[in-house]
Amino acid sequence: MSSGHGSGTRSAGVLLPLTLGAIGVVYGDIGTSPLYTMRECFYGSHAVPPTHDNVLGVLSLIIYALLIVISIKYIAIVMRADNNGEGGILALTALVPNGISRPVLIGLGIIGAALLYGDGMITPAISILSATEGLKVATPLFEPYVVPLTVTILVGLFVIQQFGTHKVGRLFGPVMILWFVAISVLGISWIVRYPAVLGAIDPRHGVRFFVEHGWHGFTVLGAVFLAVTGGEALYADMGHFGKRPIRLAWFVVVLPALLLNYFGQGALLLTDASAAEQPFFLLAPSWALIPMVVLATFAAIIASQALISGAFSLTRQAIQLGYAPRLDIAHTSSDEIGQVYVPQVNWALMVATIVIVIGFETSTSLAAAYGIAVTMTMLITVILLHVIATERWKWPPVAAWALSGTLILIDGAFFGANLLKVAHGGWLPLVIGAAIFTAMTTWKTGRRILFERLTARALPLDDFMQMVESTPPTRVHGTSVFMTAQTQSTPPALVHNLRHNKVLHDRAVVLTVTTANVPVIPLADQVTVRDLGHGVANVIVRYGFMQNPDVPQALGQARRLGLEIDDEDVTFFLGRETILVSDRPGMAKWREQLFVLMSRNAVRATAFFQLPPDRVVELGVQVEM
Repeated sequence: MSSGHGSGTRSAGVLLPLTLGAIGVVYGDIGTSPLYTMRECFYGSHAVPPTHDNVLGVLSLIIYALLIVISIKYIAIVMRADNNGEGGILALTALVPNGISRPVLIGLGIIGAALLYGDGMITPAISILSATEGLKVATPLFEPYVVPLTVTILVGLFVIQQFGTHKVGRLFGPVMILWFVAISVLGISWIVRYPAVLGAIDPRHGVRFFVEHGWHGFTVLGAVFLAVTGGEALYADMGHFGKRPIRLAWFVVVLPALLLNYFGQGALLLTDASAAEQPFFLLAPSWALIPMVVLATFAAIIASQALISGAFSLTRQAIQLGYAPRLDIAHTSSDEIGQVYVPQVNWALMVATIVIVIGFETSTSLAAAYGIAVTMTMLITVILLHVIATERWKWPPVAAWALSGTLILIDGAFFGANLLKVAHGGWLPLVIGAAIFTAMTTWKTGRRILFERLTARALPLDDFMQMVESTPPTRVHGTSVFMTAQTQSTPPALVHNLRHNKVLHDRAVVLTVTTANVPVIPLADQVTVRDLGHGVANVIVRYGFMQNPDVPQALGQARRLGLEIDDEDVTFFLGRETILVSDRPGMAKWREQLFVLMSRNAVRATAFFQLPPDRVVELGVQVEM
């Protein structure tokens, strides 16, 4: 496996901007966790009273959660599992080697991806709601305006997505640097008042917390987990910045700032137990409260932006890997391939997030829904990582099991604690994940069945060429490009054109677009041309799952490989399937109906493959599922 963008020696001129960008984009989610983590431990639905021992115990758990889950698991180990430099649950799934268990493991990966959409809906809601709730600390008069203000900010956030985030993104790094400096200063200001809080670094405080509280102590883990919810986003964004900038940003800026702030909140609670309702904002002196609310709101918007952008990237990967129908994908930057905008996903996320805010009203209520999706995804990541470590990295089984077993034990404890939230709102991300998983697997299965139905009735390409040779058709001037998913079969559009129009163009191209289990395929390796004779050529175009198809560009590359084609006289022929629900074996009828609905709402192939609309001819064919 490639070491990706983070490999090699980087000059300071390249490393520093990337590190700044990583601070702004990668760490927005985990960087805003101090807004609500300590509060939920001592003021949430499963809270414990902020006594001396409890504060040190919870702090110890948070410290070691950050060190083990983020520093060791994700930064040191999971980031090694890159797919040609790209990270994320789908990129990790694509690395799973072939074998008996591969379908099950891929299924787990799809579950993890589906759950991340639920996270993408909840993160903007809880982050911005937590930030705006700081206004209530300034004065209770603001309380009726918290939810309307949050909804207004969310609407604005989703509206600006269509304009692209590459320009706004330049501000993310400096704003988050200011955020991490501010929360560090606030933390230090209280640590110096109560330095004994630093004793929480002793892990025995965490152990004693469990011994003293037993089952109740276990339930508090659900709130402690909020401190590490940005781990999966960190891994997913690896391809944009590389390993080294992400690791440098974590150990030099983010981790120290988080620890200082959590210690500061602990010192505040040890000084004033009544501060448990809003320990983060009460760190600030009264004159700095409103500026901190404004800064926290900006930081929360940045955290939300990272999750929204991640949902766009995840959707593109799902489309290319065949788990989602074609959707509009717009590139918002001429420099960064990863910066895309998917309008259908954007507006769906906006509606869902606003409904969540209005439905839950407070971040404390929403915290009950937060975490379970991320813990499940983290567990799935460990399972996939174990397979890759043993099958690809050839780790000794004892070493692999020792590591995986430890991580599963830790993630399993967090998962078990979060399961207790299901009745109090944790059902929400599970329902969202289940719905998206059903849609993704229905689309994948439906496309496979459709492919089988079309292949069964299709004329083999070799037979078609024999027919052209034995009974030469009338040829007309120009080039025709027939697109098909079946590499060995004659496109139905080609057969129909010859059968009904009785002619064949001077140059006919049978073109197939495929997606490989790697993020990017270089342009020079994308196109393969095979001359079938009699003016017919077979062109196969391969893309990575992080790339968008561009058929005209691919044909230009095919011309450089010897394909005779006239750009000014090309007609593209596409088959347009009308799918009929039937009783034939395959899928349940309701899933067939869902597949038909998704097919009807998919983006037309003309737009998806970037074909010139005035040169496209569509020929219909009916297919029974």
